Amino acid sequence: MDTPRESVVRYQSAEGLNTTPLTLKDATPSAVSPEAETKLEEGADEAPALAPVYLGTQKSFFRRPFGWITLLLALVIVVLAVVLPVYFIVIKPHNSSTNATGGSGGSGTIPNPGSPSGATSGGNGSAVVTSDGSTFIYINPFGGYWVSDPNNPFNNNARPNSWTPPLNTSWTWGQDKVYGVNLGGLFVLEPFIVPSLFQQYPGSVDEWTLSTLMAADTANGGLNQLENHYDTFITEQDIAAIAGAGLNWIRLPIPFWAIEKWDFEPFLEKVCWPYILRVLQWARKYGLRVNLDLHTIPGSQNGYNHSGKMGSVNFLNGVMGVANAERALNYIRIITEFISQPEWQPVVPVFGIVNEALDSTIGIDQITSFYLRAHDMIRNITGYGEGNGPYISIHDGFLGLEAWAGFLQGSDRVMIDTHPYFAFDGEPNDAPIATGTGLQAGGTWPQLACNTFGPPINQSQVAFGVTIAGEFSVGYNDCGLYLTGVGNTDSYGQSCALFLDASQWNDTMKAGLQEFALASMDALQNWFFWTWKIGNSSTTNTVQSPLWSYKLGFERGWIPQDPRTAVGTCAALGVSGPIFDGTFQSWQTGGAGAGTIAPSSVSSYSQYPPTSINGLTAGAIQAYLPTYTPTGSPIPTLPPPTFSPKPPSSVSIGNGWYDESDQALSPTEVAGCSYPSAWDAVSSPMPTAVCPSTATLTGGGAGIVVTPAPTAGAAR
Repeated sequence: MDTPRESVVRYQSAEGLNTTPLTLKDATPSAVSPEAETKLEEGADEAPALAPVYLGTQKSFFRRPFGWITLLLALVIVVLAVVLPVYFIVIKPHNSSTNATGGSGGSGTIPNPGSPSGATSGGNGSAVVTSDGSTFIYINPFGGYWVSDPNNPFNNNARPNSWTPPLNTSWTWGQDKVYGVNLGGLFVLEPFIVPSLFQQYPGSVDEWTLSTLMAADTANGGLNQLENHYDTFITEQDIAAIAGAGLNWIRLPIPFWAIEKWDFEPFLEKVCWPYILRVLQWARKYGLRVNLDLHTIPGSQNGYNHSGKMGSVNFLNGVMGVANAERALNYIRIITEFISQPEWQPVVPVFGIVNEALDSTIGIDQITSFYLRAHDMIRNITGYGEGNGPYISIHDGFLGLEAWAGFLQGSDRVMIDTHPYFAFDGEPNDAPIATGTGLQAGGTWPQLACNTFGPPINQSQVAFGVTIAGEFSVGYNDCGLYLTGVGNTDSYGQSCALFLDASQWNDTMKAGLQEFALASMDALQNWFFWTWKIGNSSTTNTVQSPLWSYKLGFERGWIPQDPRTAVGTCAALGVSGPIFDGTFQSWQTGGAGAGTIAPSSVSSYSQYPPTSINGLTAGAIQAYLPTYTPTGSPIPTLPPPTFSPKPPSSVSIGNGWYDESDQALSPTEVAGCSYPSAWDAVSSPMPTAVCPSTATLTGGGAGIVVTPAPTAGAAR
């Protein structure tokens, strides 16, 4: 149930309790305890963790008769209220069809090294022992509890909070709300998120150049230095803190080189995969669902630094556009096979298949043909209908949600993702945000968020279906170290100094940012903040893009302590309009009709590769485009994790491949054919003949695939 914005809360730090009751609308400037403010004034980047504690009356009863007796009785009641539900819900869980191995699993023969007492679950205040032997206290005032059972490492009984279904229970789109954060910069490096890595290697501007320079630095460990980053940037305590902050989802960007790279690419291949699995297991432990996002595509889908290589778009664009798309489909296939296994389906209900494709360059018709091809491939693996594999998430390609109305009607569980940012609109965005408190906080920015973000989200949920904001932030301007790229300038109309140093922010500034955050959350409805953590600059040892760190904002008071308090913000600001009623069409959520794509869509987009490719020279014959052949080595399957202690032999850990009938080989270069640079081929000359010469003129080396006429979808 959504918490009213006028709910009364108090805020607790590690050192003590702020005993002043506050209404949430008026609490913004006082959301940080005096102890925390003292640390902030001293410029410390780490403040006491803050969490809301819902309390009753303030009147002391310790001097009253029987006060202590009343306290003890109340304590007993509270203990019973907590212990009994945890026992029956967690320690003694019922069997669930979505729990991969059924129930809690195991007979208790393996003690749990993750708890000082050996317990397999715990709630607020419980001690957690990490894999390196360190201990932390789990702080979750929202009724969440962790579950970690070495007898069944795929136990899905954990819950992040009282209003989110446990992992062993279905998520209902339109009813349940996504309050999530991204783990940006962990497996796909971005200069503004991990600036110290790029500061260490001058000249690096993206992961391609960083990897090249780092590999040459053999004295300091070469490219394997990245493994230390994977191991330390996000820890188990971060995942626990995400659940403790009232959040319930993680969006996890991953690179294709978690699977493999080709020889001409400098990336560190495969090393991050065990760490990706570790994050997924941590998410399972704390009841968090994961939107797994393929953030990089061979050749680059947008030319941005977070695609792997900054520069031109070579995915479905230019001379190598089709060939790179073949590789991309194969990587989408491999990831789908892994996450569709019953061990992983409850934890990864959403798969983002291409992050931020630049559709103004690629073309909406071309990308739609690709998405139809990917949809059919994925559903041939998973089967059709609810419960069969993940939702497929596609990005709006910066065309706006309205451009996708009516997209592939009848497709099976496709959702659309939008990334609304004011920071990158090219405007100065220098209107003040530190303007007051309460409804006066934030200047024009909160209303602008409501008016700009809200209507498209509501309309898209009717015209398209399930709609999420996979990224947003409180960065209303483009101030931040490397935010626009290494060496690039900002568009902000004034000095950015204030926005690089959060220790300078007063309560009014924080109040404005928090009101902007609340308005954005309310308007977007289902959202993922970008991002959970920003690393320190090596020159200042502080976060220099603080507007983009949920963790820092949560600790310091410009991110709400309970995301539910955002509900009603836009209405309170006087912004009104049609609100989506939460009801989707049956096929949009895997019900009746899912997989029966409208004939008009099939006739328009069924041919793959697309009938035309952008980025070619005038008069180019598309049939001559370079392609790969699916006669290479066997598919590189993604391995399951290694558990310590090893679970009982009765527990299946899977083999990384869900559909045993899917036996096609990997694409590879055609022997005897020459290829231009896969990442810089837009301006390359076109081939003058088909290669190999035995290929058909209509299809090039790969041939054409045509989606058949629609039939009723069937579950596996």
